[in-house]
Amino acid sequence: MTALVLGPLLRHVEERTATVWVETDRPCEVRVVAGGHGVDASAQTFTVHGHHYALVDVDGLEPGSEVPYEVLIDGERVWPEEGSSFPPSTIRTPAPGPGDTLKIAFGSCRRAPDRTNRHGLDALAAYAHTVARGGERPDALLMIGDQVYADELSDEMRAFIARRRGPDGEPRDELADFEEYTYLYRLAWREDAAVRWLLSTVPTFTVFDDHDVRDDWNTSYAWRRRMQAQPWWRERIVGGIGSYWIYQHLGNLSPAERAADPVYKAVRAASEDHGDGAKVLDEFAERADREPSSTRWSYVRDWGGTRLIVVDSRCSRLLTPERRAMLDDEEFRWLDEQCRGGRDHLLIASSLPYLLPSTIHNAEAWNEAVADGAWGKRAARFAETMRQAADLEHWAAFDASFRAVAEDVLAVARGERGAAPASIAFLSGDIHYSYLARVTVPDDTQSAIAQIVCSPFRNPLAGRFRWANKIACLRATAPPFRLLRRLAGVAPPPLRWRITDGPWFSNAIATVELSGRDCRVRWRTPRTATELLELHSVRLVTG
Repeated sequence: MTALVLGPLLRHVEERTATVWVETDRPCEVRVVAGGHGVDASAQTFTVHGHHYALVDVDGLEPGSEVPYEVLIDGERVWPEEGSSFPPSTIRTPAPGPGDTLKIAFGSCRRAPDRTNRHGLDALAAYAHTVARGGERPDALLMIGDQVYADELSDEMRAFIARRRGPDGEPRDELADFEEYTYLYRLAWREDAAVRWLLSTVPTFTVFDDHDVRDDWNTSYAWRRRMQAQPWWRERIVGGIGSYWIYQHLGNLSPAERAADPVYKAVRAASEDHGDGAKVLDEFAERADREPSSTRWSYVRDWGGTRLIVVDSRCSRLLTPERRAMLDDEEFRWLDEQCRGGRDHLLIASSLPYLLPSTIHNAEAWNEAVADGAWGKRAARFAETMRQAADLEHWAAFDASFRAVAEDVLAVARGERGAAPASIAFLSGDIHYSYLARVTVPDDTQSAIAQIVCSPFRNPLAGRFRWANKIACLRATAPPFRLLRRLAGVAPPPLRWRITDGPWFSNAIATVELSGRDCRVRWRTPRTATELLELHSVRLVTG
């Protein structure tokens, strides 16, 4: 009997359609039966590097409904699993129009389950148990970076690598290729039964950050040159981007977007003609790394009066000796087109926080200027070393990009691109602590503008880094770094903001609740492996 290796993952869901992703252990037909009322669909698997995948698009669902579903492989039921203690997996479709409260759960930075449990209680697992008991059911789960850690390995991952290529194989203590990525995803999304169930029943959207590929991925041009000189790098980057395309990116797309995707069509065709689409996917992944403008990982999702824009702030970077930008020109034009009013709420998700604590923002802006030569060549070399050592590569370290996004957001908030939303919020993770920052200047906007950070799901900061970031969040530490920024010739940012809630350094998950013109945010942390404790709750805006 053909086995279900990973999944099912419930991905893109609309009023009448839903996408279910699975990995199987051999080529087969995958069928999804929803609700027992003749709503079912099937798809043949496609093969990449000897692994077999299917995305089944279920159509004909009723808007505003919730129905259980089953997964069958070659006619045999494989999901729900026999003896499971969790409720049946269901597909819940949004109702047309503004509807009821929209709830989006989000977070980032989750180390996979491991025997040592040295990363604390898993907020995503505790949340899964909460949902399973009939508690809060989100309309979507947004995982904004570091879904897997390709360079900080668990003992289980190290053991797999040792069996495959020996303990001294290069690169040491990190992944080498596509095959090892497939095992890492299996550890992350299958080992905990609660998380596996949650991903089967809540629509999930993702975007990568550095650890999905490698720490400090695309920090700078110097970083890229150093990595490209490594003999093992090509296979590593091709495996990282290719596996992301299969395990994460394809499910972010609507059925229509995926059907029109030339890479998806080519991989499927190669799988049918030659038995494996690896060559096509590898060539695509290498091109995506070498020419960022050749593909788009960002996407947009609308629910009634809310628009969510998910921005790739890693692979789309422009890094050349002449110019650096968080987004290449084509990607920024796309973002500019998506930033429009006429909605109640605009959410912009980026794995990297757009609005950092002021001390860190000024330090990164100073560092970029000095690394670009503001204080001479010797200081530039020192600044580049510091940039890579201290991860100084957020939006603040791409000053021109930061200002361009600010122009877009302020135009929306002032009603220059349609009726101004009640709120414009950046959703981010990455930094391993959580907070809310509110924009205070300029004050001529019609929208509340804020940064909401939730991180990590499961990977807390070590003590010395925690204290360093606590100090950086104090308003008293900002003036010296503001002076440094000015001495490097960097103009003040076009926005002013301050942290009004937080920071919190616990493993956590956040929920944004949107109802009409009202927006509320909740952060929760695991009290036990199966229960959550509220850290904080705040209304961003009351409509």
